[in-house]
Amino acid sequence: MAENNTNKSPRIQVSHLSKKFGELEVLKDISMDIEEGEVVVILGPSGSGKSTFLRCLNRLETASSGSIMINGYDICDKKIDINKARENIGMVFQHFNLFNNMNVMGNMLLAPTELKKFSKEEARDRAEKLLARVGMQDKIHAFPSQLSGGQKQRVAIARALAMNPNVMLFDEPTSALDPEMVGEVLAVMKQLAGEGMTMVVVTHEIGFAREVADRVVFMEGGYIVEQGSPDEVINNPKEARTIDFLSKVL
Repeated sequence: MAENNTNKSPRIQVSHLSKKFGELEVLKDISMDIEEGEVVVILGPSGSGKSTFLRCLNRLETASSGSIMINGYDICDKKIDINKARENIGMVFQHFNLFNNMNVMGNMLLAPTELKKFSKEEARDRAEKLLARVGMQDKIHAFPSQLSGGQKQRVAIARALAMNPNVMLFDEPTSALDPEMVGEVLAVMKQLAGEGMTMVVVTHEIGFAREVADRVVFMEGGYIVEQGSPDEVINNPKEARTIDFLSKVL
């Protein structure tokens, strides 16, 4: 019998999350459930806590209080094997974070083989398929210094997918790119969303949010100010702070 969807627990459950750096509280009582296959886009001005929130989701930053459950792991629990928990959480950064001393294939193989998720042969086969999928199959032997920003970011996405994650986190993946390269990265992200990947995306790309997001979350000052469908938040915002922000970026 097919399982009843109402019994499925969310893929990500964030409850009363706060994060302080010294006296500065950058996340204030954030609670959010993200369903399997949901694409959540987080908008907001610089310094609103968006990237810190994303980094807390895979414990690149440690939450000050609250809880984060992803795939049944309590990410905030110091006793969990965080590498095991992270195996299913892919992350794509603003500045690519590729290893410059390795070629594209080397970057692709490192985590899957080091963490013993796949054998060398499986990892290579998988890497070739993923690079083909992002249109980078002809750059397998190239080093990051030989790639454009858009190409580096597409490799970074393929690398994150190499571990076969079921959650993908994107931290402003296009903000370091020249405008003509933004489209090629967003196209890969749209394809992923279309295949049902659970995605949390911090971005300034309002067009992407409109077209691809199931939910748009507007953050400011460490709080969730407003959230809803793209139509609700982008086209018909209710909160003055959301209206003000959108008036500057649209």
